[in-house]
Amino acid sequence: MGERLELHPDNPQPRLLRVVADCLRRGGVIAYPTDSCYALGCALGAKDAVEKIQALRQTRKGHFFTVVCRDLSEIARFALVENWQYRLLKSFTPGPYVFVLRATRQVPRRLLDARRRTVGIRVPDHAVVRALLREYPEPMLSTTLQLPGDDVPMTDGREIEARVGHALDFVLDAGNCGIEPSTIVDLSGEAPRLLRSGKGDPRPFQ
Repeated sequence: MGERLELHPDNPQPRLLRVVADCLRRGGVIAYPTDSCYALGCALGAKDAVEKIQALRQTRKGHFFTVVCRDLSEIARFALVENWQYRLLKSFTPGPYVFVLRATRQVPRRLLDARRRTVGIRVPDHAVVRALLREYPEPMLSTTLQLPGDDVPMTDGREIEARVGHALDFVLDAGNCGIEPSTIVDLSGEAPRLLRSGKGDPRPFQ
């Protein structure tokens, strides 16, 4: 059974985040708050953790995961970014957006949209995940915490613990952070294309 950690939403306790970072290094799975809704996260190379998340969400093998980065300096490792794309990323990150970009050859196959060779990149603007990524200075693999049959993502830490705590190592409870998922924008073509409207303002991409 995963442990629920109560974290201050603006000033999360570094001691607790260090424990979570060690858990990620060991291949653990966490539920954590973002600037849109709660998400599931694990280390990039943690194959067993990815399979656990897929089983929890009952998704197929090709399910789209997002790479969550601390800041734009990490993106070049995963995505091919031209000047116009970088200017857009700089304007809208950190924030509640996922940007789909052409992937570099370093990106593991399981993270790709294999047909288009693209990868989703996210730089969230929430104090807890930003502080966590300082303690765990590697990008995370992530997906929205929305279970099969649910109309919206879960947003209460105690409910998350009760319903899926058995499959998690930690629930990072920083209070309600909303039920609206991130806005997804495809930057892999010649111009931005809105794929999903969400918490991030979609109007600049319509």
